[in-house]
Amino acid sequence: MTNKKAAITIIKELHREGFEALLAGGCVRDMLLSRQASDYDVATNARPDEVIRIFPRTLKVGAKFGVVIVLIRDRQVEVATFRTETGYVDGRHPDSVKFSSAREDAGRRDFTINGMFFDPLEKKVFDYVGGQVDLKKKVIRTIGKPAERFGEDYLRMLRAVRFSTQLDFVIESSTWSAICSNAKKIIQISGERIAIELESILAHPNRASGVSMLLESGLAGAIFPGFDQEQTKYGVAVLGQLRKQVDFGLALASLFAGCETGFAIEKCRILKLSRNQYKHIKFLLANRGRLLDEQMSLAALKKILAEPYFWNLYELQRAIQKATIGGRKSISALIKLRKRIKSLGDVELRPKPLLSGHDLIQLGAVPGPVLGQLAEELYTAQLEGALQTVEQAEQWAKKWLDKHRMEEG
Repeated sequence: MTNKKAAITIIKELHREGFEALLAGGCVRDMLLSRQASDYDVATNARPDEVIRIFPRTLKVGAKFGVVIVLIRDRQVEVATFRTETGYVDGRHPDSVKFSSAREDAGRRDFTINGMFFDPLEKKVFDYVGGQVDLKKKVIRTIGKPAERFGEDYLRMLRAVRFSTQLDFVIESSTWSAICSNAKKIIQISGERIAIELESILAHPNRASGVSMLLESGLAGAIFPGFDQEQTKYGVAVLGQLRKQVDFGLALASLFAGCETGFAIEKCRILKLSRNQYKHIKFLLANRGRLLDEQMSLAALKKILAEPYFWNLYELQRAIQKATIGGRKSISALIKLRKRIKSLGDVELRPKPLLSGHDLIQLGAVPGPVLGQLAEELYTAQLEGALQTVEQAEQWAKKWLDKHRMEEG
């Protein structure tokens, strides 16, 4: 069962129980744009307790705000009671909710293109806010006064940029002015919620346009204070050279391509990223330029090629070269590197060391820094292909130890 079929099943059941029920929000917008919708939400005049009574499997996580999650087979559908909301003291949650009609419910939503309803049984659109007109004009416009809509949830400012980026729509002038005026207030929103919207913007092929809007509006400056004009201009240029499909880590690293690694990591703290995401970004930024070294040893190549984010590093470096004046010429170094990698075939990049630390101690190495140095140089020789058997490794290690003792003596 698809999300759409699950939602329609719920609507049919609510109709049988004598309630009004409609598809709502983004799925209606996407349907009218002939786009594939990811979620299908239902809006109804049935109260939360009535929804819970009708459907045996529900999650009551947002019942006090009029929202119940209905479980249909393996699908979860958000079913919301028509409502009005007032008093957003925290810039996110309403202080009070009053159940209402579809028309009144439309008035509380963020943008006109998201404020429409659709009856899938009668095949009828209910548009109380002019959403269809704005879809045709390709405009992002708040429902009602922009300052009020954003004051209810400041994350809507980022959502406006996201919709503009993804749909290639223009943000209406008064809506844009309100975003610019309120941009500094975005930090009142949790880092996790900001990160979700930023990821949707940066992961989209139109990301350079989206980031330009973030910069022009002041949202980027509020989220990442200290980002100077030259750095951001360069970051936009690098983002514009990335392939269409990229992940969040690569996109963020590209945005900070003109910055020191430590600065970038510190600025990303607000997003509350995972440990792996920080590791990803740090690896990409810390290794900028390494792939341009045409004299890179075989051992060094194998080591960096074995890193999980190697191909993202390659993509970042390629984008940097293309975004840099005169950089297109030095992309030849990356082309040569790719040919060199291809010539390696299916060689094992991280083979097991021929000798363990215990083996080296048995040969006379003393535990400590010297043992670490020996193990590293021995493994490098192995990766270079100079050592292929345990016997060869033992002979190499003995010579290394003898030479080290002579130097010490």
